[in-house]
Order: sequence, then structure tokens, then C-alpha cells
Amino acid sequence: MSGFARTEARQLICISACLPPSFLTLRNKKTSLRYAHGWGCLRRSQCCAMASDAAGPPGMDPYIIEALTYLAFCILLIAFRTYCRMRGGGVSALGPEDYLMIVSILPFVAETTIAYKVGETFHGLTNSDMTDEEREALSPDSHEYALRVGGSQAIIGGWSMYMTLIWTLKASMCAFYLRLTSGLPGYKKRVYIGFVSIVVSYIICMCSVLLSCQPFHKFWQINPYPGNFCEPAVNKLTIHLSMYLNFLTDMYLFLIPIPMLWTAQLPKAKKIGLAVLFSGGLLTMIFGFLRGIAILKSDATGPKEGAAWACRESFVAITTTNLPMTWGWIREKLRPFLGSLISTNKSRTPKYDYGRRSGRQLGSMALDDRSENWGISQTKATIFSEPGTGKNSTDEEAILPRSTSSMGGILKEVELSVSSSTRKSAVGL
Repeated sequence: MSGFARTEARQLICISACLPPSFLTLRNKKTSLRYAHGWGCLRRSQCCAMASDAAGPPGMDPYIIEALTYLAFCILLIAFRTYCRMRGGGVSALGPEDYLMIVSILPFVAETTIAYKVGETFHGLTNSDMTDEEREALSPDSHEYALRVGGSQAIIGGWSMYMTLIWTLKASMCAFYLRLTSGLPGYKKRVYIGFVSIVVSYIICMCSVLLSCQPFHKFWQINPYPGNFCEPAVNKLTIHLSMYLNFLTDMYLFLIPIPMLWTAQLPKAKKIGLAVLFSGGLLTMIFGFLRGIAILKSDATGPKEGAAWACRESFVAITTTNLPMTWGWIREKLRPFLGSLISTNKSRTPKYDYGRRSGRQLGSMALDDRSENWGISQTKATIFSEPGTGKNSTDEEAILPRSTSSMGGILKEVELSVSSSTRKSAVGL
């Protein structure tokens, strides 16, 4: 039997074994051989996948359901975060970090769409995981050839959207830290270094995705073997760069607020709790490493597993990045149930100190610091009013040090007590 006849026979066996009952009408040998030859698949698993497609969709892949669930949840979470930020001051209360978070929806939608295409349309096929003999035997006119080319191109787009999404989230968190540390020049410098590291690492990663193989069309070349750097699904340069640069930038961002939290005069338990709240980047790092391991452990399953883990990592990154922004609302709703465990007020006789303008912005959290360098008290809250706007900002939403300058406007100090009531007011410019 010739090599071509053996190939046709193998394809016939594959298709006969994999076709569902509704497709068993193609039992005629001549028709089945012609059908198998039309697919031009090389391996049993590929024949099965293609035959199943021709028979009709048996149901959506669990990976795709998982990815779509992540996407829907994250869009709702970002909308909720935006609501939390706007409820105190409308659109003007939104900062750069909020707009960056909204923009991050676009690459996440694109990443999820590409993950769907990689798994459902291209069956996880790329120009990797092929022997030299298979590369020579695969006809450029075959269906599998087209799937491998399309899959390789989709992976390039998937890497680009993954990088753009993760690094946009890093920039959003860094912008939040910039607002968090207003009035602290030493910390601001650290934040600026964070911005620079984010931009530089993003450029390096994107260059590895788009420029590691030249000319560009070799990224989907099948025969002859183009080399590992031209296999986008298992490009070791891109995988290692993304893992380690992701780790370094996340670790740096995690270390920015920790010294500030640790020097605040807070109960140790609350310090640990806030540190955990800001440590979401560490969990994202773990998922980044798991993604790289999933790709490297098998060239055959790497493309599909990598796309699935990219969606998981993106989900974790978006969730953990939005937690600090929504914690104020969550704490407010949980206070009736958890009481003093999450309350920032330990006094049974609450006082409210309406004092000097602090320069704080809406959307942060209280540290309850009573030190001289911090304008946050466990028993007092400061409210300032911006001249001509009527907008208020409260210490309940602030984590920033108090400014010593009145910065103009109306200043009012009022002290209230359950047992007695006094009112002090001071007006100044």
C-alpha cells in the first residue's frame, strides 16, 4: 500500500471512530475517503475535532464558558467600581486610574474572543508541535494547514492583548498609588519609578511578541521549521520575559504602599488586613507563572491551555486591582454584621471634626492613623468643601496625609458628642 493510501486509510479510521451517530451516513468507503482527503488532517485527534465540527457543534467548550464567565463578571465589577467612585462626586470624582480600568475592558474582550477562536475555530493548532516529516507531508492546500496558519496568527494577537491588559491594570494601580501618596514626596518618587518600569517592561514584552521573529510572516511558517522564536504559541523568549517582568513589576507595586501602611498607627490585625488588600498583585504573579508552566509543559496543549490561563490571570488581576476601590462600600455594608472588626471608630462617643482642607481626593480608604504626619483619627472625621463646587471629601474615604495648608476656601470645625454638644466654627481664606 502506498504512503498516500495508508494516509487515506488512517484518516478514514479516525473519522469513522469519531463521527457522532448523526454523521454515520458516510459509511460508504468512496465517499468517506474523499471526505477524509478533503480534510487533510495528520493525526487522529485532529481528524476527530474536524469531523465533529462538520457534524455540528456538540456543545460549547468548558474553557470557553469559563472565559465568558470571567469576562461578564469583570465587566460588572468594573461598572461597580465606577459607581463606587462616582457616588460621592459624579464623573468629576473619577481619576486616571478609573479611566484606565474602563479602557482595560477592550483588550479583555479581545483576549477572550481570541481565546474562543484558538480553541473552537483552530482547535489549538499552530505551527508548533510538528515533526519535520509532518511539516513536509502537510499540503498548503489542506484544511489543517489553514488552521495552523490561522491559529498562529491568533496567538500573536492573543499575546498582544494579554500584555496590553495586564500592563494597563498595572498602570491603573500605579495611578491609584500616585493619588494615595499625594503630599508625600518620597513616596511619589517611588510611584514615578513604578510608571517608568511599567512602560519599559511593556515595550520589552511587546518587542518580544512582535519582533522576535523576522521576517514577520515566519510567525506562521510551517515548512521548513522556522525555529522556536517563530512559534508564537511556545516562544520561550516571550514566555520567560512575560513571566519575569510581570513578577518584578508586580512585586515593586506591592512594595510601594507597604511601608506607608506599616508606619501608620493601626492595630496590627488591621495592618495585615490592609496589606492583604493591596497584595493582589502577588496572586496575579502566581497565575502568571502557572500560565507559563502550562504552555511550556506541552507543545500540543500549550496554545489552548495558554489562552485559558491568560483569561484566568486577567480575571484575577482585574478582581484584585478593583478590591481597594470597592472596599469602602463593602465595609459600609458589612459593618452591621461584623461591627468593630471592620469599623474604624473604636470610641463609643463619636466626634466629628470638620477641619482644614486636607487636599484628599475621593475613593481611597482610611488608615485610622493618629500620628502627627497623618490627618486620620479613629474618633474624628474631617470634611472640606471645595470653593464653588459644594463637593465634600471625608476621611472615611481617605488614606492620604493631611496638608498643613488651607489652600483657600471655607474652613469649618465642628465637634459633636452624645453627652454634650459644642460647635466651633472658623472661617478663613
